Amino acid sequence: MNLLLIIDFQNEFINDVTFKSVNDLKDLVNSNKYDDIIFTRFINSKENPIYKKANWDGCLTEESIKVPIDTKDYKIIDKGTYTAYNEELINYLKTNKINNIYIAGFDIDCCVFTTALNLFENNYNVYILKDYVYSCVSEELKQEILAILGRCIGEKYIV
Repeated sequence: MNLLLIIDFQNEFINDVTFKSVNDLKDLVNSNKYDDIIFTRFINSKENPIYKKANWDGCLTEESIKVPIDTKDYKIIDKGTYTAYNEELINYLKTNKINNIYIAGFDIDCCVFTTALNLFENNYNVYILKDYVYSCVSEELKQEILAILGRCIGEKYIV
């Protein structure tokens, strides 16, 4: 079974660099190419090390954590860490016998990167959809991280 995992597609991450992601990801969701789709949402808190140690204060408001498209009735997993590889996702993958995971979303240098490595290290086939992952910083950073991910999980998994 093929799963599309859309990581942290939230208002917080839409900016001048990533604005085209809204239409891109909307089209991807509507493409009917995948057996199932899961969205994740990063929810920050003042107790979170990302807030306390990394000094990042995004995703603290209801508006900032909203997904900017209709998620239809697809599953949404909330998380407070970089990785989406948590108990809820693990149980879902096992219950639904999912082995092929196609990743899209934000930010390639944090949550996408960490999740991809966690899934890879747990023996899932992880494919990074290079045209559907984004960096809020720059296209150059995105390309650098794609190259690193290709080295880490195999270039044939960057599609």
